[in-house]
Amino acid sequence: MLLGFALMLPSLVQAKPKKVPFPTREELRSLQLMAYSCSRANDQDSCSKTRNLADPLMDHPRLSAACKDTVWELVQASQMVTTNSFQRRDSIDRPARRLTLVCAEPEKPQQPAAPTQT
Repeated sequence: MLLGFALMLPSLVQAKPKKVPFPTREELRSLQLMAYSCSRANDQDSCSKTRNLADPLMDHPRLSAACKDTVWELVQASQMVTTNSFQRRDSIDRPARRLTLVCAEPEKPQQPAAPTQT
């Protein structure tokens, strides 16, 4: 058993976790616009595209719980229905509006410039 662990050790030491990038603002905006289209048109094409674009975000390792809650709400609401009521449109538009706010990469605080000594 120790021999097996000893053989695995070099590969574990060398393996570096790959840093998965945050979705870009453009990707989030594309999802947002598709959700708005689903909300307005109430058609199978735009609603399924919205769900397909949003689904991978649910498994994204760096996104916050607030973002995933918003994405989940969007996925659940983006369904075609017989009557496109205001409540249905609002249930899609509300999480779509929040998407670019809660899922964007947090900005790093700027460090103050070090004062120069004379």
